[in-house]
Amino acid sequence: MKNIIYLILIFICAHAVSANAQFAHFTNNGVIEYEKSVNMFATLKPKNDDNVWQKEFYDKYKSTQPQFIKYRSKLYFNTNQSLFKPNQEDNNNSKGGYWGGNTSQINQVSTDFSASQFTTLKKVFEEDFLIKDSLRKIDWKITSEVRNIAGFNCRRANAIIMDSIYVVAFYTDQIPVSGGPESFTGLPGMILGIALPYEHITWFATKISEMPIDPKDLTLPATKKQAITLNALKEKISSSSDWLKESLKTLML
Repeated sequence: MKNIIYLILIFICAHAVSANAQFAHFTNNGVIEYEKSVNMFATLKPKNDDNVWQKEFYDKYKSTQPQFIKYRSKLYFNTNQSLFKPNQEDNNNSKGGYWGGNTSQINQVSTDFSASQFTTLKKVFEEDFLIKDSLRKIDWKITSEVRNIAGFNCRRANAIIMDSIYVVAFYTDQIPVSGGPESFTGLPGMILGIALPYEHITWFATKISEMPIDPKDLTLPATKKQAITLNALKEKISSSSDWLKESLKTLML
């Protein structure tokens, strides 16, 4: 009798799991709101304590400015395309961009998943660039760690990009689109969280709205700039001074 009861319970549980999988809801289009956070105290901390001027500046900054600079952005997406668009007002009101590429958020990124291409509008100090290239191949290592972001269950993945930048990502397969903030892609679901621990930067989704997306919301603003490849931009930056290269490296994201 007990064996029969156990078999009945197993059948009920298996049927429930199958039913949940059958009726699982997936978000295929909508808008994701992200918040980028930059730890300025860690970013500006002098690497050499012997530099008195830098130490005095750093101490003054810590006593008068907030530790974190925040930037908002939106990612418009459907199954074939996405457009990452920063909130321009945040950049206008923040002085973070003065310290370099990693302390601002000015890239607009259009991604065509069906063509495996991306197009980015970048401003490197006062010069605008239009970058068009193939999607970057990131060698993600998916882990067993999970967390909930903006109401979605996410799994962690790690990678190294640009030879030295360690990246932690959290993606959800409940949004079966291989996109994410900035130009981060390549996981089996939408990336809702990104952390660059050694650059002291994070992007995390704060709100996800499922809705139809107008094609014009997936298009970059018109520009007369001629498109160049990512390698062409790298060559231009590599000819800069060492301090400028360091401040601009995360613009390559």
